[in-house]
Amino acid sequence: MGNTGLHTCVGRYGPMHTTGNPPSFDLVVIGSGPGGATVAREMARKGERVLILERGTGAPLKGTLGQMAAMAAVPGRGAFFNRDASLLVQGVTAGGSSAINFATAMAPPLPLFDAVGVDLRAALNAIQAEVPMAPLPDALIGPAAKHVMHAAQSLGHDWKKLNKMIYPEVCRTGCWRCVYGCPFGAKWTARRFLDDAVAAGAELLCGATARRILHQGQAAVGVEYQHLNQTRQVHAHRIVLAGGGIASPQLLHASGLMASGAAHFSDPVVAVMGSLPGLQAGAEVPMAGGMHWASEGIMLADMSLPRPMYQAFAMQVGRFDRLFAHQKTLTLMVKIRDEIGGRIGPRWVNKSLQASDKSRLQHGVKLARAILSQAGAKQVFQSWHFAAHPGGSIRIGEGVDPNLQSPTQNLFVCDASVIPGAWGLPPTLTLLCLGKRLADHLTAA
Repeated sequence: MGNTGLHTCVGRYGPMHTTGNPPSFDLVVIGSGPGGATVAREMARKGERVLILERGTGAPLKGTLGQMAAMAAVPGRGAFFNRDASLLVQGVTAGGSSAINFATAMAPPLPLFDAVGVDLRAALNAIQAEVPMAPLPDALIGPAAKHVMHAAQSLGHDWKKLNKMIYPEVCRTGCWRCVYGCPFGAKWTARRFLDDAVAAGAELLCGATARRILHQGQAAVGVEYQHLNQTRQVHAHRIVLAGGGIASPQLLHASGLMASGAAHFSDPVVAVMGSLPGLQAGAEVPMAGGMHWASEGIMLADMSLPRPMYQAFAMQVGRFDRLFAHQKTLTLMVKIRDEIGGRIGPRWVNKSLQASDKSRLQHGVKLARAILSQAGAKQVFQSWHFAAHPGGSIRIGEGVDPNLQSPTQNLFVCDASVIPGAWGLPPTLTLLCLGKRLADHLTAA
């Protein structure tokens, strides 16, 4: 399957564009990331009349800086600057952040979900049977990742290849487009499940921004949304909110269904970089290998970046002397499990580091610098922290029950906002499992 654009996003609605009573569906899904796309696909395949509202575009992924910036760098939409000048980003497009992530498949933290009465094992087995998640073959691991792996292992670290949601037969060496949006279809994204949902009869409307959940008494009855500068409404028997860790609590607050100021986690990241004389790298799959200390809440991985992103990091910290060292730079990602805190407002987010977060980052950076030193890298520097996994803002056990049902009847939440606690790892596989489990619950209900 190639990298199809979701052109079905526009112009499929005769009845929805007319006056009179709003159209009605069995299920409306708000957001098309991994959680929402999975629920939509499963329910459409079961014969439900499904509508998916996505505020981003469904244009084909081009693998360009400009398109990626439009998805994840528009302030107040895909990018949020914290009071400490750090950056929190999310993908606003069909498929959500899966379109621009590093395609790393980390298993759900099963004990964390077990503790709140959620068993994801059956869903995990089902997802693993159809989504690629295996280490890359050696031929697809770039020189920078190999240098980092050798140095880490020589220090005694348990550095291993990471499972990737990539089709190796389609992936290519010397490519740097994972984070820009793979134009070759080599990286699995939730757009594949959206294609399946539409093929099963679901309707997908892109450029549709949900404004509020319509409710009567204690029950949700529909969604008011904006599309093509017009405000419209749609009724539904059930609604699944899957807008993400930031957009979902914002929408609940705008609908009068949640107090403002939701605390959350964000999985802060620092990039640690150093130059290795003679290295010819800079274009390879990121996070090919890494290591994770669950007890410490720290993960390290190689992280090759496109040249403009690397240069932005260098300029950010005043290392203009390293602007043209991209090809000979080794980069390590230090990711931590942060404490839940901060606030999400109507159009802003604040998630400053707490003392324990700073301590974890310092420990991780120290480990990264030691690995770079072992690899022979010089001129080592680090970026400011940034984050790309906002979640935990409508946690299971607090904002929703174990079946992801909100206090409002007929309204469910299925995205990173329901994760019951931070664990500092990529959430894509967890969200797929949550979506599969929710669909099974909705079918049985």
